[in-house]
Amino acid sequence: MGVFTQRGSSPVPPFASVTDATFLGPVRTAPRYRFWSFRDEFPGLEAVDADGWSVPGELYAVSYVVLRDRLLPLEPPELELSVIELADGSGSLSMRVRANVLAGAVEIRHPDGWLGHLAARNGS
Repeated sequence: MGVFTQRGSSPVPPFASVTDATFLGPVRTAPRYRFWSFRDEFPGLEAVDADGWSVPGELYAVSYVVLRDRLLPLEPPELELSVIELADGSGSLSMRVRANVLAGAVEIRHPDGWLGHLAARNGS
C-alpha cells in the first residue's frame, strides 16, 4: 500500500520508527489541493474545488500494521487519514486536514513544498 508524505513533515524523521517502509519515489498530488502549515510544525492537505495546485511529496510502501500501529498514533489531531489523488490519476493514502481546523494555518505555495516553505520562513 502506498502512503503519500511530505519529506520532513512528521514529528519524527519520515518513517524513522519504521524499518520496513520502502521509498517508492517522488510524486505530486493532482492539482486539486491546497497545502497548509500548522504553526510551522507540520503540513496538511485540503481538497478543494478551485485554486488548488500539485503539491510535491514522496510515496512509501508500508503495511497496514505499520500504518495502524506506528504511523497513525504519531499524527496530530488536526489531520485524518484519507485517500488522495496523485498527478498520474492514481490514489494514495495520506493525512489530510480535518474539516473546520484551518484557523491560524498559513497556506503553503512554495514549489518545493514543506521543506521549501520552512527554508523560506527561516531565511535559508
